Amino acid sequence: MEQETRLSESQPAVPGTVRPGGRTAKVRRAVLEATEDALATAGFHALNMDHIAAGAGVGKTTVYRRWGSPVGLVADLLRDMADRSLPASDTGSLAGDLRANAALVLRILTDRRMGAVLRAVIAAAACDEECAEALSGFYRARLEEWTPVVRRGAERGEIAPDTDGAELLRAVSAPLYYRFIITREPLGPADAERAVAAALTAADGGAFTVR
Repeated sequence: MEQETRLSESQPAVPGTVRPGGRTAKVRRAVLEATEDALATAGFHALNMDHIAAGAGVGKTTVYRRWGSPVGLVADLLRDMADRSLPASDTGSLAGDLRANAALVLRILTDRRMGAVLRAVIAAAACDEECAEALSGFYRARLEEWTPVVRRGAERGEIAPDTDGAELLRAVSAPLYYRFIITREPLGPADAERAVAAALTAADGGAFTVR
């Protein structure tokens, strides 16, 4: 088919890798969008390489050669999600920045499409080490992006200078993920505000002090 010819690769590549620009980037974008669609619709266990190729408009051999398996697709999607994630906020206060972080997490978890994608990749990570490492890498990247807000808060005297920024940020998002994954309870702005307040109270008490 014309679209398949346009997007197909001429040279083999390491699964999940991409050269900047050109056909390779177009192929990767099309395949990852098809993967995201499939995860949002049917979950990880229904991920089918042939269907992904058809949805992306590329040859099956291209998908198998580059990504190797559904696990390879999910791992590369997570890397791509980390690359495309929004930068950290700078509201001028630590509390404001943490509220922005909680609001971003809340927005993603309550988005019908992205919530379904996250549930699917978390399920994949629970049963596959490669997916687990990719998911861990995604969250490491997000923590690295946001931990400067805690350093800025310390510089303004809002929090102790020896506060572990990553632990404080984990305390903000953990209650939201618990409701999202474990209890499957509804999530709303009040839950995000409560998580921020609890994290700041714990930080004021020295719970996240580097020892």
